[in-house]
This record gives sequence, structure tokens and C-alpha cells, in this order.
Amino acid sequence: MELTFTVNGESRQLQVTPMQRLVDVLRVELGLTGTKEGCGEGECGACTVLLDGEPVNACLVPAVQLQGRAVETIEGLEQGGELHAVQQAFIDRGAVQCGFCTPGMVLSSVALLRVHPHPDRGEIRRGLVGNICRCTGYHKIVDAVESAAEEVE
Repeated sequence: MELTFTVNGESRQLQVTPMQRLVDVLRVELGLTGTKEGCGEGECGACTVLLDGEPVNACLVPAVQLQGRAVETIEGLEQGGELHAVQQAFIDRGAVQCGFCTPGMVLSSVALLRVHPHPDRGEIRRGLVGNICRCTGYHKIVDAVESAAEEVE
């Protein structure tokens, strides 16, 4: 099946099979390896991307659902060589350790700040539900999102 959709602002046309998942299209077909596959069951959030602005687990989205839609990955956040404020805050606040969960955490945070630009710490934690970090710990991640919220204004 041939699909036309947008990835990081660029129109793409691809042949997909009915059983292909969005995570496979991004990683294998498009070479966008920032999206990680952790559990493959929608439990860990490592594969979180934005689909029409909403965070989704790319391991659960069939590629056939992409027709006419917009996907945003971690690779699409930087603008003009500058990291997005959330990406920079993760670095500045020490919210990155192994980095495996980071793309999903960052994209979930970006989605949160787009709809709720001034969240409190509880709202940030709720915005990150479904994203698991095994290394860094959530305190530094919440600090990073809180810091980025000040920058995104």
C-alpha cells in the first residue's frame, strides 16, 4: 500500500505492508533511529513520537494509519542547528544518562508544553506517564521540563 504523509515537516511517499509498524517505518525505511524500540508493547514509551501533535507509542501504530498525517520525531525538533528548549534543558539539568528513554521523554514533554505551557511538577509527572526511565530518575527529568517551560514562553 502506498502512503503519503509528513515526517518532521517533509512530505514522504512510501510503500508499506499491512503489518508494518510506525517504529519500523521510521527506523528501517526512513533511517530515523532516534526513535527507540524498548518493549514493543506500548509499556515503556521509548518509541514515543508525535502523530498530529499527540504523543503515541510508535510500536503500536500500524503504518497504514499514516495516510495524510504528520509525524514528528526527535530528529525534527532542532531548528536551524539549535536544539529545542526541552532537549537543551535535558542536557543542562542532567536528565540524560543512558539516553535510551530520552527521545520519548523529550517528545512527551514537548507535547505537554505545547498544550500546557506552565505546568506544575505534578502536571509534568502526569504528562510523562507511560515513559519509563531506568537510569536517570524522574527528579532530574521533571526539573528539565520545568526549566524548559520557562524557556519556551
